[in-house]
Order: sequence, then structure tokens, then C-alpha cells
Amino acid sequence: MANFYAMWNKARKSQLMLPITALIVMLIVNAIITPGFFRISINNGVLYGFLIDILNRSSELIILAVGMTFVAASSRGTDISVGTIAAVSAALIVRLLGSSYDGYATAPALAIFFGLLLGVLCGAVNGFLVAGLNIQPMVATLIMYTAGRGIAQLISSKILENGEVATGVILYVRMESYKYIGGFIPGCIVPTPIFIALAFVAITYLVTTKTAMNTYIQTVGINPKAGRLVGINSVLVIFFCYVFSGFCSGVTGLIASSRIYSCDANNIGLNMELDAILAVALGGNSLGGGKFNLAGSVIGAITIQALTTSLYAVGVSADQLPVYKAVVVILIVVFQSPAFKKWIAQRKLNRANALNLAK
Repeated sequence: MANFYAMWNKARKSQLMLPITALIVMLIVNAIITPGFFRISINNGVLYGFLIDILNRSSELIILAVGMTFVAASSRGTDISVGTIAAVSAALIVRLLGSSYDGYATAPALAIFFGLLLGVLCGAVNGFLVAGLNIQPMVATLIMYTAGRGIAQLISSKILENGEVATGVILYVRMESYKYIGGFIPGCIVPTPIFIALAFVAITYLVTTKTAMNTYIQTVGINPKAGRLVGINSVLVIFFCYVFSGFCSGVTGLIASSRIYSCDANNIGLNMELDAILAVALGGNSLGGGKFNLAGSVIGAITIQALTTSLYAVGVSADQLPVYKAVVVILIVVFQSPAFKKWIAQRKLNRANALNLAK
């Protein structure tokens, strides 16, 4: 029994306790309101079920949450332009692949390369503003958030018959194989985005744990001045994190555009920056910089998708979703606030004192 209590106390103090508990609660809620929620079957040669759909739909958010985790840990701020950058990358990829308005097509590998490169460049702009010019992350990324959607619309422009330019039109891909990235590879029963997200997280985890990058990011996030004293280039570390966040956005745009086999510059990545920030916070990671846990952010992203699934199941419209997610954000902020933790600790102390007096 003593070992059980020791294990429980250790698990209770773990950073993953909050995200795992939240995920379990959401799965139970979904199971109650959705009959057969845990049922998985094979239809038309592919896996089918609510759990598969949650994992599939959360793949883009998982990738964004990984990049957002690095940004929050290193710069003690958030990147609110990740959804916009995803739209920019998606627009360029679809345009280069040969949209329904173009009579040419670039090789898929080159189109994807340039699309991801554009995402990296957008992230580099954010990194330069934050790390190089020392602008607050929220303000710096607000610039890209504002301009990026317009850039995506310009890339998606179409010249009309009267010579005028129509911006923001929907581009449709003319390459059948492009569907495989956001759908299913022939002969595979698991959605491709799940493999992409899993590989992305695994590679990122190995790079951060097998190198000193993990220590660099956390040191800079906790105290950049102390990091400089021990030889860590805090400017370069923060810049790298924003570049990496831009790359994550590019991959997200790639998956999103492949999933719908087109590019809608107005809707791809819309409001995903809010979900990414929420996933990081729900994962037990502090938005004020310092220590981080990638597993927590991944679990947080899956939990948010499970929350979205349950809200849709009870008839909540897409326009109302942000209201319910805002309630979740408020609860997370309250639970993680120093005042609430101090209040809980004081309650425990008062209870312990009362028990001692009773004896």
C-alpha cells in the first residue's frame, strides 16, 4: 500500500497529470454522448471509427503544437501567425503543382520543397523581429498574422478575362497523387497524416533529447542572461525556434491542402493558432518560458480534437466552438496560476493542522 501511495504522489506531481486527466475525461464524455465511440472497423479497405478520426484530424494541430511549444519555451511568448503561415505555404504548393487555373505543373517534390521553404522564411521573419529586434512575440507575429493571409490570397490570385485580378480564389489541385498526403496511401488502412505526425514528433523528440538543444531552449526560456554567461547564444536559439515553428506551419499547410485537394487561402489554418496555444497550455507547459514537455503538447492537441468532436456531437456549430474553448482556457489558466496553487497548498496545510489539533 505504501508503494501505491508513493507511485500515486509521484504521478500526481507529474507534468503529464493534467493533460492525461483531461484526455481521459474527454474520451469518457465522448463515449457517453456517442454510441460506439470506441468501435473501430475496416470499411472500404481503411480503418474507420471516431478514435481514428480524432487522431487523423488532430495531426495538423499536433505538428503546430510542437512548434508552438519551442516558441513558448524559448521566447516566453506565442506565435499567433502559425495558421496564416500554413495558408501561405499551402497556396504556393497548390499553385506550383498546377491549379485548376494554370496550364503547367511543377514536380511535386519541388512544389512541396518551395512551399515548406516559404513557411521557413516566414518563421525567419518572425524570429528576426523577436530575437534580433527584441520585439514582443505577440506584436512581432501579429505582423505576419495580418500580412500572411493577404500574401496567400495574392498567391491564389486569378487573372479574369477582362484583365482584372481576382485574389483569394480557391485553387484546385490537378494531381491525383497529391491526395495521398492528406488521405490514404493505396494499400494502407491508416490515414497518412497520422504517420506524418507520429514521425514528426518522434524525430523532433530524438533531436532535442540526443543533442543539447533541449537544454539550450529551456535555459534561454528560464534566464537568457544566465544562458549567455555560459556561452549559449540566446538570440540564435530563439531565432531557430521561430524558424522551426514556420516549418511546422508549412507541413500543416501541406497536409491541410492535400486533405481537401485544394487551397482556400481564407480558411486553411483559420484559428488554428488558438488551438495550438491551448494545446501547449493544456499539456502542462508554461507559456512563460522554461521547461517543456512535448508529450504533454501532443496529448493536449488530441484532447482539443476530442473536445471539438464532442461539441459537434451535441450540436454546437463551428461559430460557437471558440466560446467553449475559451472556457477551457480560463480553467487551465486558473489551475496553473500561482494564486490558485497557493490557495490549494494553504487548504492542505489548514487541513493538516486541523487533524493534528484533533489528535
